[in-house]
Amino acid sequence: MARINLLPWREQLREERKKQFVVVFLGILIIAGGLVLLASQRLNAAMTEQNTRNEFIRTENAALDLRIKEIRELKTRRQQLVDRMKIIRDLQGNRPIVAHIFDQLVRTLPDGVYFTALNMTGSSIFIEGVAESNNLVSSLMRNQENSAWLTAPNLLEVKVVSADKLDQSNTFKLTVQQTEPSDRNQQGEQK
Repeated sequence: MARINLLPWREQLREERKKQFVVVFLGILIIAGGLVLLASQRLNAAMTEQNTRNEFIRTENAALDLRIKEIRELKTRRQQLVDRMKIIRDLQGNRPIVAHIFDQLVRTLPDGVYFTALNMTGSSIFIEGVAESNNLVSSLMRNQENSAWLTAPNLLEVKVVSADKLDQSNTFKLTVQQTEPSDRNQQGEQK
């Protein structure tokens, strides 16, 4: 005889599969939630670490900017000091030349002539003076032309100051160029 199973085995199988599905689904959901939580924490840690690095870089950049500013100020100060030292060196180097120029001005000065003003600009010397006669002014210019330290005298003006024939004097203005004896020798060789 045939046996018939009247128990609802299909429904039980369906219920059992449903329970398995729910358990697997909940397991996957819990694992996925754990992975998301883990990834979120790792991402937050990485962001915090990167923010710390960025802040460190900002701080170091600010410190470097200050150092760069200090270096620029030091370079400016150094350049000013170098310029001052150059000026002082030039002045120290010109000191003997000025002494030679004054010595030559005195040596080329004939009796009866005296200077009232001297002005030196670069290598050009402007002279104002008084002479007893025009011949003495000419003599002064010849002496300056023959000097080792002076060259190219150029008479700008001669005026008679007093009209009295016994006490006649002339004021004069002239320019003369300063030169060094080595420059003078080189100019003579070129001519």
